[in-house]
Amino acid sequence: MTSGGAALLPPLSLSSARVAFTGRAEGDMGHGGEFVFAVRPDVAERRRAVVDLPWTWLRQVHGTGVVRVEHPGHHAGTPADAAVTATPGCALAVLTADCAPVALASPEGVIGVAHAGWRGVLSGVLEATVAEMRGLGASSTIHAVVGPCIRPPCYEFGPEQLDEVAARLGDGVRTTTAAGAPALDLPGAVRAALAKAGVEGDHVHDVGTCTACSPGHFSWRARKEHQRQAAVVWR
Repeated sequence: MTSGGAALLPPLSLSSARVAFTGRAEGDMGHGGEFVFAVRPDVAERRRAVVDLPWTWLRQVHGTGVVRVEHPGHHAGTPADAAVTATPGCALAVLTADCAPVALASPEGVIGVAHAGWRGVLSGVLEATVAEMRGLGASSTIHAVVGPCIRPPCYEFGPEQLDEVAARLGDGVRTTTAAGAPALDLPGAVRAALAKAGVEGDHVHDVGTCTACSPGHFSWRARKEHQRQAAVVWR
């Protein structure tokens, strides 16, 4: 463990699944911002301390690719931004600094996880993830939780890009920073995208943590940190 953050919170219950969100205290769950094809032993050890199952981790590309995981560890290292499975014993993970990690689960035992930065949300990664879950047998009731990510007071955003997101997801994504500059409400954009996919608002939960404000989390925007925290969902 590294110093400077609180200990890992107990896993959350989400429908049929369990979800863990790590922070600074658990250490870097990535590789210092590097794209890699194998997991270093020290990183593997930190991951096992969180969830002692084979992780399906992704080489995230800010796109809409979703992999279907058929056995534990399947598709580990695949270029994609989301993963889904109906197989018990699989740990699906995304790595983030300021983008939103979104964990999803249905009562039928179908689970998913998505890396939802503004580009991915704009492109439809969350709708694609929900569609793949439905293809695996998820019912109309899907539960989701948004993990630590950058929040409006800290997320100054270019007007042109903000117009793009608002054109697709509504003007509710527009807000301002603490200093009054234009900002994107990233969790709000996630909620809007999930609503488009048929995930009801009262089934979407939010841990409410801002990575830029929190001393217990890594942030690229606030501190130019290359380390990553993880969101992991399993059953």
